[in-house]
Amino acid sequence: MHKYLYIAWMVVMVQTVSAQRGGESTYEFLNLTNSARVAALGGTNVSIADNDMNMAYHNPALLQKEMDNTLVLNYVPYMANINYGYVGYAKHFENIGSFSLGVHNINYGNFDRTNDIGEDIGIATAAEYSFNLTYARPLSPRFSMGITAKPIYSKFDVYTSFGLAADFGINYHNTLSEFSMGLVLKNVGSQITSYNDFQETMPSDLQIGLSKKLAHAPFRFSLTAQNLLNWDLTYKLYDAENAGGSTFGTEKDASGFGDKLMRHMVVGVEFMPTKSFHVDFGYNHRRRKELGYAERMSTAGFSWGFGFKVYKFLFSYGSARYHLGGSSNHFSIATNFSSFK
Repeated sequence: MHKYLYIAWMVVMVQTVSAQRGGESTYEFLNLTNSARVAALGGTNVSIADNDMNMAYHNPALLQKEMDNTLVLNYVPYMANINYGYVGYAKHFENIGSFSLGVHNINYGNFDRTNDIGEDIGIATAAEYSFNLTYARPLSPRFSMGITAKPIYSKFDVYTSFGLAADFGINYHNTLSEFSMGLVLKNVGSQITSYNDFQETMPSDLQIGLSKKLAHAPFRFSLTAQNLLNWDLTYKLYDAENAGGSTFGTEKDASGFGDKLMRHMVVGVEFMPTKSFHVDFGYNHRRRKELGYAERMSTAGFSWGFGFKVYKFLFSYGSARYHLGGSSNHFSIATNFSSFK
């Protein structure tokens, strides 16, 4: 019974959340992908149910007892000297459920602080932190639920903000057919204190994902639908010649139904010849449409990576191509301390 009450409560929550586009809300760093594996699969995945604790960052319902005593470390040397990462640890308690504690942070670097006539008056710093506490438990042999509470601290020079967000997730996993499905309502919450007197919205999102491993071949396919709180993800570009003095001018392109639908979709493929090695590929259509250069799209929107196990450590690397200017590099390492006993 409690399973259905939880699902019904999530549906009600969806109705109360306002849709937000990227860049139109605060704490956007919450949407950054830490995991090298997830980055390689296109940037988001809420449905893969295996022994990877990083998946619980994207869907708290994927946290499970097999992850007990697991530690994960993720590091991303991002663009423009920005660095971000995640460290997390999981613990399972019988008859209670599984817990994990993690810290997601981004460091924007140091900036020269000057006065209104350009004189150097010191150094300014900027960083943001999310402290993630996750709880998950099975509802039945195939269903599980999870919730992540995320106190947030953000600091841009002398401006600071505190916030509180939460993720709510459910997962269905059929071990016989190797099929799993996940649904997550992410970043529901509010600023507690704002940078100034203006209260900003949270980067809330609803995501649904499906994953299926082939029975007689070492492949797993995933399809994740994101940004489901807002159907039209297209936007307008500034056009000084045709804007007529307005901030936004002509539309980027005449997007049809198919393009608008695909902007919500992230496709991932995994090749897993052994339990200790995997190769991953992904495609993010929205990323390609928004960041690709029309005259030379190249591989914008595509991503790839791999993972391998050495002794008792799992190492992963992921690379996502954003645009012609460069790619992101993601590094992950995970280990289960119980395996050393």
